[in-house]
Amino acid sequence: EQLCNELGVKIRCFEVWHDSRNLELLQRLDAGRCNGVPFFYNKRSKQFICGATTYENLKTWALGKTCEEFAPPPE
Repeated sequence: EQLCNELGVKIRCFEVWHDSRNLELLQRLDAGRCNGVPFFYNKRSKQFICGATTYENLKTWALGKTCEEFAPPPE
């Protein structure tokens, strides 16, 4: 929500546990790279992030810039 407000971007969330169509979408976009959630995919830039990440990395991803695919937040 903060990211959407700050950057004016739209981020869609899909529930995959109870919705098989959303699970199929996740599997197609993931293509075996992450095999889990959260999974962030930018359809414009084709950039993706596997798992929890830092706010700055998520912001970079949302802007369509090159982001780190695996960048967990500090503990």
